[in-house]
Amino acid sequence: MMSVADSATPRSGLSLWSKLAYGFGAVAFGVKDNGFSYFLLLFYSQVIGVDARLVGLALSISLFVDAFADPIIGYWSDNLRSRFGRRHPFMYASAVPIAALYFLLWDPPSGWSQQALFWYLVALAVLIRVLVSAYEIPSTSMAPELTTHYDERSTLLSYRSYFGWTGGNAMSVFMFGVLFPLFATAAIKNGQFNREAYAVYGIIASVLILISILVSALGTHERIKYFRATPPKRVLTPRTVFKEIFETLANRSFIALFIAAIFGSVAAGVSASLAFYFFTYFWHFTTQQSSVITMGVFGSAIIGALLAPAVSRALGKKRGSIVTGLIAFVGSPLPVVLRLTHVLPETTTPFVFWFVFTATLIDVGLIICFQILSGAMLADLVEQAELKTGRRSEGIFFAASAFIRKVVGGVGLIVATMVLTFAGLKAGADPTQVPPDAVWRLGAFYVPTILSLWLAMLAVMGFYALSRDGHEENLRRLAERQAAAAE
Repeated sequence: MMSVADSATPRSGLSLWSKLAYGFGAVAFGVKDNGFSYFLLLFYSQVIGVDARLVGLALSISLFVDAFADPIIGYWSDNLRSRFGRRHPFMYASAVPIAALYFLLWDPPSGWSQQALFWYLVALAVLIRVLVSAYEIPSTSMAPELTTHYDERSTLLSYRSYFGWTGGNAMSVFMFGVLFPLFATAAIKNGQFNREAYAVYGIIASVLILISILVSALGTHERIKYFRATPPKRVLTPRTVFKEIFETLANRSFIALFIAAIFGSVAAGVSASLAFYFFTYFWHFTTQQSSVITMGVFGSAIIGALLAPAVSRALGKKRGSIVTGLIAFVGSPLPVVLRLTHVLPETTTPFVFWFVFTATLIDVGLIICFQILSGAMLADLVEQAELKTGRRSEGIFFAASAFIRKVVGGVGLIVATMVLTFAGLKAGADPTQVPPDAVWRLGAFYVPTILSLWLAMLAVMGFYALSRDGHEENLRRLAERQAAAAE
């Protein structure tokens, strides 16, 4: 077992390579999440021919199982004893299985019945989600161990966020800009409905996932010697496990972040579910214009990654997240309000498109900044919990955050459908035939709904109590405790 001196995490001074390796690991999650969110339902229902209701059920089952696996994975990674530390064994063990299963997901057998394909999808979706969590939770949880420095944690998570957003968005752009046009044929004029395009996607995405995981694991491997020593061997019963999980999470600041995450996850679900409805029906954008706005996410990822460390240094994480959150979340529906109040000209005017593009670019960048600061706030709770419990529980904290996003994420879709119902916008409606009052109601119901959720989230975050000085005090007390234990 390492000594206290050997296991002490350096306060700062991470090399650029270590930061890049840690951040690049998010590409795996970004690619998986992008595929599951935007392509999997369409592929299995419209291309393979499985009933959309069965596909939706399969994906819901996989999300439910994955959500409840998260706390177990987090606790396990906090308490694993191995020569490679607590986190890296999960990263190495998951790399090849995730890549292999992700490839199989996009190349299902031909000639199978609906029922057989349903269970094929359930099995692969569950395994992939759980294995990705078994990689992502331990991998993300390394942030508090890589550095204890207050601002450097924000920088570290900025790299993570940048690669996650960029990796996932790059696959969408690649699919629409390269693969779908490439696989358009005389028989299948839209390559989006050619299963061969998805088979190629499966190969490319799987290789990218494998590279991402291995680069991150190998690139951070040399930091293992600085990580905390594995906990002493002990007998763990289910009662002990649950007791320690609840003991760790019984923290005012964590509860504030947890409840805020509930509001935030619902709001994110509403926003994502209605994004293309607004592009199509509210703004009357063409598919090309919508794709340009989607490509703007690359710029947003850069804005968010560069802004978060600067805001952390200038304002601190809590104040910085609330300030950037207010600007982002109040500014997000602003273009909609301006159109509802007839301040903006007609949607066919080129100015409107570029105004919405610019507003979206900046707003998403601010939201990414907010997410980075929120993640860094969560990382700072690790030392506070260690003072209380005597245990390092990075995995539990990050697993709990992932758990709540998955459990309530579907609520956002339900709220979005309610907005569409109140607006009177029917599924599959021709954008040119939708009555103007239905379009107006879409914006009028959306704005107060999304603002209420986001502002409630920021209000709850106000109860987070750990400041820069508090974090430094926690580090000082832990150092004293470790020095006394070493004597």
